[in-house]
Amino acid sequence: MERPKSITQTEKAQAREVSLRRVWRLFTPYRWSLAIVTAIIVASSIVAMASPFLLRAVIDVALPQQNLRLLVWLVIGMVAVAAVTAIFGVAQTWISTTVGQRVMHALRTDVFTHLQRQSIAFFTHTRTGEVQSRITNDIGGMQAVVTSTASSVASNLTTSIATAVAMAALSWRLSLISLIVMPPAIYLTRKVARMRRAITAQRQRELSDLNVTIEEGLSISGIQLSKTMGAGAALIERFTASSRRLIDLELRSELAGRWRMSSMSIIFAAVPAIIYLSAGLPMTAGTMTIGTLVAFTALQAGLFRPLMGLLNVGVSLASSLALFARIFEYLDLRIDVDEPADPVEIDPAAVAGHVRFEEVTFAYAGSDTAAVAGVTLDVPAGTTLAIVGETGSGKSTLAALLARLYDPTFGRVTIDGVDVRDMRSTDLASIVGVVSQETYLLHTTVRENLRYAKPDATDAEIETAARAAQLHDFIMELPDGYDTVVGSRGHRFSGGEQQRIAIARTLLRNPRVLILDEATSALDTETERAVQRAFDELASGRTTITIAHRLSTVRDADTIAVLDQGQIIESGNHETLLDANGRYAALAA
Repeated sequence: MERPKSITQTEKAQAREVSLRRVWRLFTPYRWSLAIVTAIIVASSIVAMASPFLLRAVIDVALPQQNLRLLVWLVIGMVAVAAVTAIFGVAQTWISTTVGQRVMHALRTDVFTHLQRQSIAFFTHTRTGEVQSRITNDIGGMQAVVTSTASSVASNLTTSIATAVAMAALSWRLSLISLIVMPPAIYLTRKVARMRRAITAQRQRELSDLNVTIEEGLSISGIQLSKTMGAGAALIERFTASSRRLIDLELRSELAGRWRMSSMSIIFAAVPAIIYLSAGLPMTAGTMTIGTLVAFTALQAGLFRPLMGLLNVGVSLASSLALFARIFEYLDLRIDVDEPADPVEIDPAAVAGHVRFEEVTFAYAGSDTAAVAGVTLDVPAGTTLAIVGETGSGKSTLAALLARLYDPTFGRVTIDGVDVRDMRSTDLASIVGVVSQETYLLHTTVRENLRYAKPDATDAEIETAARAAQLHDFIMELPDGYDTVVGSRGHRFSGGEQQRIAIARTLLRNPRVLILDEATSALDTETERAVQRAFDELASGRTTITIAHRLSTVRDADTIAVLDQGQIIESGNHETLLDANGRYAALAA
């Protein structure tokens, strides 16, 4: 089943022109390396131009005069020229490839780093496969161009100029005849470049769709969904159709203008014949030696490769601009939740954990209704706040604002009087720990999943956190204990086991403020009680904000806030709210 196509903002952005100056800025840190490459290329081209003159001397002087000594020296000179140009070629390839790979590395890391700084809203509205395709397919598609373009331009341009000079030195009349190939070559190349660029943009969009289909159809969750919904055949059909379109696009990309380039080959092949004809005409007879004619035709034949290489670089560069447009689009994304320009210096270990929401209002992008509106809450350090309410009332949004996954539209969220927007993200992450209802485990060992929260954690610290989450005994029963691989997204374990690993991972960081967003929702009653006892012990001296549907988990909270349509309609402790006989009492009934 073919996915309907529509013109998106992304595709419009891809169509914009990319400044070559911006592309060049990627190479500026390596300008001295490129200068050395250029010098090597110029030297190599100059040395290589000695060959036709050596050949002419062999044919016109050494052989007719049977001068063996001269012949030997000329042959040695030919071998020396080949050896020197080969050495220059190795050095040039090594330097240019190193520069190209470093540029690719910088581009990949810049894109990855910039996307890491994007807010949750970006990832909510962007397909995961699309992001992966930009970083792998698009940057990978630019690799050949980035690695070889600069050296190829310098090499082919220098060789073409040196060859043209040598041809003029041998015979300026024959050189004029050779120039007839230039106008059609330039015209045809420009047309091919425009075709390739359009096809490349279309091909990369199709690769992104294919990547999305793979990511959606072959992940654990995707496989489970397709099998339980009987959608396997439709997924296969969708993948097959996308792959088939790629075949057509790849063929069009490879064959774009191929007949035009074939025409150029014919023209270049016809030029030597015209030169031989010109040399034999009565008006030119006797004006050049056989050695000059042979050397000139050898040069003219050698001009074809660098000249076509230079023109093909233009085609490749035009095609790669479509890829650069897609990469620069991501690099130009505005960061909604950015690092503060002048962050407040904070010692996370000294933070008490006094949390305040002051007239906080927030609406998700594209929504006309505020998810939370005018919320004011005061959570003294070391106390427990429970937030309850029906689904969609704004409970998780408040937690996300405290962790600064989003920034409030109005109002502010503070910890110990400091606006979270004025804190470094690393400081905030060390102060606020979140255990959400949706756990995410890495495809690695239990130990490394826990250590993800604190890379320098010792095995003893990991074990302590696991015990606190009532997880240690379960881990020790696994085949490899803490070295057991959890599998893709943790699907080897039950939902309750995954949540306990996520709880232990957060506790390993020992945050001063702990957010439990439905953290025990997947646990059975007995395990929930055990984990709740661990939370009660760890809550001493820690500010804890609990979001729950099951009121049994929040009845002992110091303060309970009831949310409805983003507003607090009740607050107090369990007994006070029951006596008020309001919304909380209705939820508890």
